[in-house]
Amino acid sequence: MKKVLWQVLALMLVASILLAACGTPATEEVATSTPAAFPYPAGGALEEALKGAYNGKTVTVDGAFEGNDPDGVKFAESVKAFEEATGITVNYIGNKEFEATISVRVDAGDAPDIVDFPQPGKAAQFVASGNIVPVSEYLSDEWLTQQYNQSWRDMVTFDGAEMGIFHRFNGKSLVWYPKKAWDEAGYPIPETWEELIALNDQIVADGDTPWCIGIESGAATGWAATDWTEEMMLRTTSLENYDAWVAGDLAFDSPEVKKAVESWSAMWFNDAYVFGGRSSIVTTFFGDSPTPMFDADGPKCWMHKQGNFITGFFPEGTVAGEDYGFFYFPPVDPAFGKPFLVAGDSMYMFNDRPEVRALMEYFTVPESASGWLQGGGALAAHQTVTPDMYGVELEKGIAELVAQATSFRFDGSDLMPGEVGAGSFWEHISSYVAGSEDLDTAMQAIDATWPK
Repeated sequence: MKKVLWQVLALMLVASILLAACGTPATEEVATSTPAAFPYPAGGALEEALKGAYNGKTVTVDGAFEGNDPDGVKFAESVKAFEEATGITVNYIGNKEFEATISVRVDAGDAPDIVDFPQPGKAAQFVASGNIVPVSEYLSDEWLTQQYNQSWRDMVTFDGAEMGIFHRFNGKSLVWYPKKAWDEAGYPIPETWEELIALNDQIVADGDTPWCIGIESGAATGWAATDWTEEMMLRTTSLENYDAWVAGDLAFDSPEVKKAVESWSAMWFNDAYVFGGRSSIVTTFFGDSPTPMFDADGPKCWMHKQGNFITGFFPEGTVAGEDYGFFYFPPVDPAFGKPFLVAGDSMYMFNDRPEVRALMEYFTVPESASGWLQGGGALAAHQTVTPDMYGVELEKGIAELVAQATSFRFDGSDLMPGEVGAGSFWEHISSYVAGSEDLDTAMQAIDATWPK
């Protein structure tokens, strides 16, 4: 009897072990279907990916940075949550010669799954040739409206079709100032164009110079002046006119564009407003131009307008929030709201597979830019980003200004044909600033170079 009992007990033990072993896959299945650490659109490829449907698949992304440079590292950090949650491997294969190599790859039938374009204008040629899958085929308008300000969607829309997804960006509509000295002087932060002009005059009355300005940049001399032109286009005319100008449908010699140039040149050409006077602007290296704000004997100039990358040119040891601060470059006409000029990356799908769709869906949430949000260097284009996602106070402060913007537009010269945006525009706006060409001559010369 005891022998039979021990046999029964042994069989029960074996059965319990087998049941436990059989239960393991069920536990793993539950784990893969738990909510992800990021939001996602219902009913799409990403939802299926989170259930393990594409585990073991690989998605390739090509772009302008390499895997071992700072941006490459931040990209890898940004997609880690996606990879861990879905089992999909993301392989970024970017290189510094991306602008040239991407065309070769696509023409050879070897297109990457997703391309990370630093300029939407470069994507246009692939849209025209039918290489890119429209966003509407895998994402709903409702989801995109929730995730983005309409301006971001406009910038990746070509001939009425939304083709890409904005990811990360840098803001350009910023004015930097020496915070310690500024606070001691009691200068206010201007919120309107009138207040900015009044501040200029107040600084001059105090015996100082308001602006630090330089546009020298070797073969690229003049690009800083094109930024100011773009800023003033957004502040003195409509978004429709800005878009028409970028597309070549509104001439440089038009009243709208000349008004924009005259708006900033009224300040630049006032020697009392610019450190070194107008004659120094074209010969002063743009990276050196803000340095006089931090002079040991006190600021030699008090304001410098530039994108957030400029802090890399500030004197070593300067600290954000202590040695320098920033404010939004004020609007001019209330009718045009509070626009923000940007440069950044947008993603486009070349190969339509479920795992590729899943990654594109992931790019529509701010968590997909977490490497930059935590480590600094860029902002999330998504309107669902929250302040706590930023790990660097500087970017968090810029993000707060961005959240107040009513519209966004990409750097216009970057979108124009190369012979214009990075050619005649740089050249003739520099000649205008130097005084060797008047405004009419400069604008007409740029128009003459637009491809027919």
